[in-house]
Amino acid sequence: MIPKKTYTVDEAQKRLEHYCAYQERCHKEVSQKLYDMNMIPEARDQIIVHLLQHNFLNEERFAKAFVRGKFRIKKWGKQRLQLELKRKDINKTIIAIALKEINLDDYYHTFNKLAEKKLEMIKETNSQKRRKKLANYLFYRGWESQLVYDKIQELIP
Repeated sequence: MIPKKTYTVDEAQKRLEHYCAYQERCHKEVSQKLYDMNMIPEARDQIIVHLLQHNFLNEERFAKAFVRGKFRIKKWGKQRLQLELKRKDINKTIIAIALKEINLDDYYHTFNKLAEKKLEMIKETNSQKRRKKLANYLFYRGWESQLVYDKIQELIP
């Protein structure tokens, strides 16, 4: 078995600075990275404090970037975004601030386009099964149930 590489605090700090500079990270990801590097708890805390003080690590900035990216690229709804941020141990107030990054007009426009595009792809002829497939798809993506039900009523009478 190959022994794991060990790092001094300075080496680990430099690696984590690069890790955070490359892409926005949350505290949980940074802690996990330090844990994987076999850093002792005191060193982990010291490095995290350094990253916070030098603005390499910022939960609010991470949450905003996460919301913008996942909404724009993966077309996730607010429910899914909220769930994924909770999984990353992000504070509820920060989640609320991050969700305000989404323009409501863009939100509804994206939802409508996504629902219409998916409906075209569903080959099912039974209207009840079509409704269920569309609903499951939209719920999985994290869109609010009232939006989904209203849209299904509109698209599949």
